Amino acid sequence: MKAITQDRYGSTDVLEFRDVAEPVVGEKDVLVQVKGAGVDIGAWHVMAGKPYLIRVIGFGLRGPKVPGPGREIAGVVESIGTGVTRFKPGDEVFGTADGAFAEYASAPEEQLALKPKNLTFEQAAVVPISGGTALQALRKGNVQPGQKVLIVGASGGVGSFAVQLAKAFGAEVTGVSSTAKMDLVRSLGADDVIDYTREDFADGTRHWDLIIDAGGRRALSHLRRALTRKGTLVVVGGEGGGAWLGGFDRNLRAGLVSMFVPQRLTMLASKERGEDFDVLRELIEAGDVTPALDRTFPLIEAPDAISYVADGRARGKVAITVTA
Repeated sequence: MKAITQDRYGSTDVLEFRDVAEPVVGEKDVLVQVKGAGVDIGAWHVMAGKPYLIRVIGFGLRGPKVPGPGREIAGVVESIGTGVTRFKPGDEVFGTADGAFAEYASAPEEQLALKPKNLTFEQAAVVPISGGTALQALRKGNVQPGQKVLIVGASGGVGSFAVQLAKAFGAEVTGVSSTAKMDLVRSLGADDVIDYTREDFADGTRHWDLIIDAGGRRALSHLRRALTRKGTLVVVGGEGGGAWLGGFDRNLRAGLVSMFVPQRLTMLASKERGEDFDVLRELIEAGDVTPALDRTFPLIEAPDAISYVADGRARGKVAITVTA
């Protein structure tokens, strides 16, 4: 099969488009013919091996353990392991798998769900990680109907889903984005949009019950100024920072600061779960959530897709068309 592979960490120059063997399917695994693959910022981090923390926590010290980038997939079940009960060959599915930028990928049964019927494969492929992370962040923040919710990074992968999910849960949503992407955030259903290049949302004039920080590296003290007295901040990921921890040190500090203030500051360590993908499928089929798909790239141009996301050019999500 054709696949994007890498045998060392580095820039997009380490990626190769070549023939490799099809994945081996275990007892509880599903072999998927990949039709579309999602591109999230995690693909760049794993490709580059940065921050170095990701190497320590299991991605490979000297080189990547998984020889191919990408995690989000959508496609058709080709075959199943003897212990698989939820899927059969021919089912259209979406979820997460190692080495998603390939014609075939093997995934544990619990990391897949049936694909939303009203989405293309490319649209479905951008949902699992970003949509699942947004869903878990809002749950961790205990979002409630009528609450005022601020989504920082509202035009990004996680943020674009968080805006729609918060609205679906009955919240009043404000999105934060750059000038060029404000129209996208409005189209997602945000009640208000703040242009961070012109306005400081933490100037003390407005406060939110829940803040989902899915973009940038703002100081915790700055974010706290935008919270109500007993509001909640959920930090999702983090860019910038040093070579070793990246933005993760801020995530860790959130829990420590929370011990001494009335507000609740917490970080999200998201998990890839098929049951969350089922919830997202239901919301998508009901019309409450629609993936914000910016553009697609052919498989051979996967390095360009990763660069496009890493450079901050994407409006929402980016997908790779793998097989027709």
